Amino acid sequence: MDKKINTVREIRLQYKSKLKREGEPVITSSDDAYQILKEHYDADYLAIREELLILYLNNANKVLGVYKGFSGGITATVADIRLIMAVALKGLSTGIILSHNHPSGARTPSEADKKLTEQLKKAGELFGIKVLDHLIITPQDTYFSFADEALL
Repeated sequence: MDKKINTVREIRLQYKSKLKREGEPVITSSDDAYQILKEHYDADYLAIREELLILYLNNANKVLGVYKGFSGGITATVADIRLIMAVALKGLSTGIILSHNHPSGARTPSEADKKLTEQLKKAGELFGIKVLDHLIITPQDTYFSFADEALL
């Protein structure tokens, strides 16, 4: 009797960095994170639609990369916690800094912003990944830091 062998896909995780280690910026404050993040936002859209960008860091707070995975409408964007954590795990990150923009220019976090931050903190705890900050960036070159305001 012939046994049928099921064929399945092989799953492989791979991480390749094209940058040398000495070129990685180090985050020591919310302003450091803001300076890096604002370079990755499209200035033409800051006042038009919300976007969510994430900085991924190693244990020495060196930036491993930025993920531009989510954009939305005028007042909201969708964030998939599973995708955010999947990128963190694949990139061997131990810390993340969330950021999103408020097209209205309001710096105050909404209840949805607070809820997302809390959900990511809980998810990160399972994997030893810390949410170090959540920045709200405005078109007027200002920002709000959850860490600076003791909301983490």
